[in-house]
Amino acid sequence: MIASVAGKVTAIAPDAAVIEVGGVGILTHCAPGTLAQLRVGAEARLATSLVVREESLTLYGFATDDERAVFELLQTASGVGPKLALAMLAVHTPNALRVAVASADLKALTQVPGIGQKGAQRIVLELKDRLGTPEATLDAALNGERRVAVWREQVHSGLVGLGYSGKDADEAIAAVEPVADADLAAGRQPQVAALLKAALRSLSTR
Repeated sequence: MIASVAGKVTAIAPDAAVIEVGGVGILTHCAPGTLAQLRVGAEARLATSLVVREESLTLYGFATDDERAVFELLQTASGVGPKLALAMLAVHTPNALRVAVASADLKALTQVPGIGQKGAQRIVLELKDRLGTPEATLDAALNGERRVAVWREQVHSGLVGLGYSGKDADEAIAAVEPVADADLAAGRQPQVAALLKAALRSLSTR
């Protein structure tokens, strides 16, 4: 198992980063919150989880060991693969997921693309005693103001990490703000990965 990678960040994409280790560039798939903390040319360390399939070896990277542990535990639930587990961590923090599962908050779980009502019920049933005790309910009860701050911060950091100026990032955020506002109005957590891709599209069409 590859437990971590450490080295210079040589590239950042909307869903992955390349970390150079010993002269080898290692493609590491990450959630938007992790990517937002990286900068091209800077040194970084990511906790990692290697997913082995017959036709591929895919490395997933995380800002903390706790995120990696939750990522791996989520996959022990029926129907949850690595892509869905990463999507869950893109929408919720590890502690927010613990709160959602412990309190059977199906609404919070179905905010994740790919999880329906039955899937959320199955996740609660299978993981309720496995994810650990929530530290607090704050992460699961973010108010509207904080949710806005979270997606703005992550999209802005992601764009700057990709080489755009702060001014360009602000303009792109303004362009995708109606989409995020619609999610918030519907009681959904804005999808940072989708917003980042939309922001990149808006910058490419200028």
